[in-house]
Amino acid sequence: MKVIIKDKEYEVVKDYGETVLDSNLEEIVTDYYDNFDYIVGDWAYGKVRLKGFYDKNHKYVKEHNNIENVDKYIENNCAYGCKYFILKKIEENKQKD
Repeated sequence: MKVIIKDKEYEVVKDYGETVLDSNLEEIVTDYYDNFDYIVGDWAYGKVRLKGFYDKNHKYVKEHNNIENVDKYIENNCAYGCKYFILKKIEENKQKD
């Protein structure tokens, strides 16, 4: 499934709890997340909390924002058993010859 947030296209990689469509993403995703390859949203106390992650090959990737460590982040930093989603930014199509 794909979603459009402020004219940017994202692929839903995971939607644990099927909440991505209920998350008011147009309102909560700011331009801060434009540079991230992934956006992870977790639900706690009726609100969505967002965190940006990078692909392992991105020049700004660190251990704490590497998408390969997302399971560790969810286990250690999110409410136990919380609903969450992972969105992957789809790069704009480059002009073909």
